[in-house]
Amino acid sequence: MTTWLRDETTPYDIFRFLRDPDEERHQTARVTEEGAAWLVSATARPDDTLARWQEHPGAAAALPCGGAFDVVNVEPMFGRRMLDRLWAEGPGSGPVAVHRGRMLLFAAPGTAQRLPSLLDWEEWGEAVPRPLCHGVGDAVTVPPLAPAGPDAQAPRWVVAPDTRRPWLPGPEVLLWACVRAVRMVARADVRVSIFASAEPDANVYDVSRRR
Repeated sequence: MTTWLRDETTPYDIFRFLRDPDEERHQTARVTEEGAAWLVSATARPDDTLARWQEHPGAAAALPCGGAFDVVNVEPMFGRRMLDRLWAEGPGSGPVAVHRGRMLLFAAPGTAQRLPSLLDWEEWGEAVPRPLCHGVGDAVTVPPLAPAGPDAQAPRWVVAPDTRRPWLPGPEVLLWACVRAVRMVARADVRVSIFASAEPDANVYDVSRRR
């Protein structure tokens, strides 16, 4: 357990609620103290953000992009496929959240600017549901550090930040994940089409049995 919030410059233990074992039942992906420190490092006044979270631990927070991270905002089903590929075949992912029916993939700064261009050049790019990319000048709402309860519709962490220096995928890695996700769907469609064409015609089968 880090001692970051227990030194002489920080007179309060702002993350004591994160260590409450009763909160374990509300979520499986939990933000750690170091993960929270990384999140607020995106703001101009991290101490103020920490203080607000201490007063309202169940509140979401708006954080600026372009400094500590960019965010790639995708449709949830496609985002799940991207995560499947990243974890099954790739290097994994950075923090990931779900908010207002969208999946937020935290990415390396600069990703928001480069990823759309890479998709334009990629052969499979047109098949990718166009992501919303948040970078310099944008802000995103992140889920609470301590959720109020097990509400399936509430903002939540899928992959929670747990370190001060999380690995963040860049535009090339996310392009790879997008293409892999699209190809996975295409292969599944081909298998369904082949299976459907191979099914015997019910009427022909009945006639052959009567013979």
